[in-house]
Amino acid sequence: MARLLTKSRFKIGLDCPSKLYYTGKQEYPDKGKDNSFLEALAEGGYQVGELAKCYYPSGINIEERGYEIPLRRTQELVLQENLVIFEAAFKYENLFIRADIIEKKGNTINLIEVKSKSFDGRDSLDMRNAKGGLASAWREYLYDVAFQKYVISKAYPDWNVRAHLMLADKNTIATVDGLNQKFQLIKVENERTFVQVIGGTTKAEIGEEILIRINVDDLLQMVYEEVYQIPGRAISFIGYIHHLADKYEKDENIITPINKDCKSCDFRASAQEEQEGKLSGFKECWSGQLGCTKEKLDAPLVLDIWNFRGKVGLMDKGTYFMKDVTEDDLGKKDPPSAEGLSTKERQWLQISKTNDSDSEAYVDTEGLRKEFDKFVYPLHFIDFETSMLAIPFHKGRKPYEQIAFQFSHHTVSADHVIEHKGQYLSEEKGEFPNFHFLRALKIQLENDKGTIFRYANHENAVLNQVMKQLVDASRVDVPDKDELIAFFRTITHSDTHQGERDMVDLLKLVKNYYYHPLMGGSNSIKYVLPAVLNSSGFIRAKYSQPIYGKTSQIKSLNFEDGWIWIKEDENGKMISPYKLLPHLFDNIDEDLIDEFFMSDQLADGGAAMTAYAKMQFAQITELERKKIASGLLRYCELDTLAMVMIWEYWKNDLNS
Repeated sequence: MARLLTKSRFKIGLDCPSKLYYTGKQEYPDKGKDNSFLEALAEGGYQVGELAKCYYPSGINIEERGYEIPLRRTQELVLQENLVIFEAAFKYENLFIRADIIEKKGNTINLIEVKSKSFDGRDSLDMRNAKGGLASAWREYLYDVAFQKYVISKAYPDWNVRAHLMLADKNTIATVDGLNQKFQLIKVENERTFVQVIGGTTKAEIGEEILIRINVDDLLQMVYEEVYQIPGRAISFIGYIHHLADKYEKDENIITPINKDCKSCDFRASAQEEQEGKLSGFKECWSGQLGCTKEKLDAPLVLDIWNFRGKVGLMDKGTYFMKDVTEDDLGKKDPPSAEGLSTKERQWLQISKTNDSDSEAYVDTEGLRKEFDKFVYPLHFIDFETSMLAIPFHKGRKPYEQIAFQFSHHTVSADHVIEHKGQYLSEEKGEFPNFHFLRALKIQLENDKGTIFRYANHENAVLNQVMKQLVDASRVDVPDKDELIAFFRTITHSDTHQGERDMVDLLKLVKNYYYHPLMGGSNSIKYVLPAVLNSSGFIRAKYSQPIYGKTSQIKSLNFEDGWIWIKEDENGKMISPYKLLPHLFDNIDEDLIDEFFMSDQLADGGAAMTAYAKMQFAQITELERKKIASGLLRYCELDTLAMVMIWEYWKNDLNS
């Protein structure tokens, strides 16, 4: 059979037509394929799809893979007047789809595309923007279902096809306990993920529907009216579908103009992958358009400048490499700041250090000294791991409510004794842990007035969200709700309150007072820690000694005595401490996981969220569950230790 444009390939082509040429070819590493699995695992996407099927108990599932057999089975089944099919197959010319759910009532066909995305509205009007057009947040989903509707309508022109999105309704409440535990991920095999349904799925057993079905035919009409530019002419959305399909069938590359989205190209092979003989689609694409060698593209690019919104303008005028950027290119200078580096000053610091091959760190010691003078001992360093899942754990909870399942807590005393003081991890499947989490954290922090550090706003946001859940909870269920709310209001802030002991954001201090070239364009703690270790001989010397462990000089709750954090690889290059931790996943390349959770797609904590989801949803042994729990505890402990190391580095600089 000819190369067919499936709905997944169509989505790839919409994102970047050039990717269609590289996708599926073993010589080109593809990060997108693995990231899609990890995202679905973390967010519960596979489980949502299985829950949707439960709403159609008479549905017939076509399990066969490939093209011919699913097409034949679909053709046979649709001869019936009324039925529901899961994974029905349709082909028109060189287009092929598998539909999540098809509900046939005579010649009327309800096409239902199931997504784990949350929806806070009631109908398709809530998917429009202020001007009445398609809201950007919904475009990719609408394009997906528009493609499917077109294929079905052409394959069966006598049918009246009505298109729907089925989404997680944030306005509904689960009416049964343990709903999420009915849908357990059991294995990954040949790029397929299987969900096993545990127990019954009658309405009494799965409760009221938490997924909402939205008809989007009015929005699809807007999609079909869109105009696309290709070399030499303008074409419709339908024309663009066939343009992509024809190029894919012929295995011809569609040259896509260089743009800002190239930064996250799935085919941007790593240096290690290239050394192993793999090819970089990113380099092929850029070198062909710029007329340069692939080796030249190892140089820092405009795409890599931190938080720079002017990259499109620079590329439009032919500036692609960081070495060609001037300070004037960054735009009008920011007004002087009393809190260290402004955004543009930090951007220029990155550019100038990169262009000058300056490997030294920038540290504003005077700015840091002013901040350090405000701190009150003992110091507390906390980090949370959280998740927001489509299918609620417990009766009374809504889709995508915040779940706080883990924290780590390091302390530094007035005489600078460091200790991993406390931690919490909810290991119980199906447990709603939030209020247990708060109680455990309160015990850790309520005994003094010491300064509390977080990294970024995540911890503040989570505590405010969980406090809102407390407000809505009954005193019967949570008898200590008032005490918990009162305490956590003292260490947080929101639009309505400012805690007198509000947590200090260590990330803000990094942005204002510290930069190292090894950080590149990222301020993630996963990049800041290795930079600090390279900056500080003091930290390297200290943590290259066996001083960390359960009864060592620095006490730990999870690491055995004599743990050494500073190690080198066979080439004498320092290994990131995060690389020294045990793998959380046995069946996925750990480098791909690193790329995933350190990217902007899930930000920091993505690996922990994914591992927690596996603990909750996957049918794994208790031994495997304990292994994941042990890994989670170590990961989170390292996050707060990393914060301590950053503080120690700065403190040592101030005293020297």
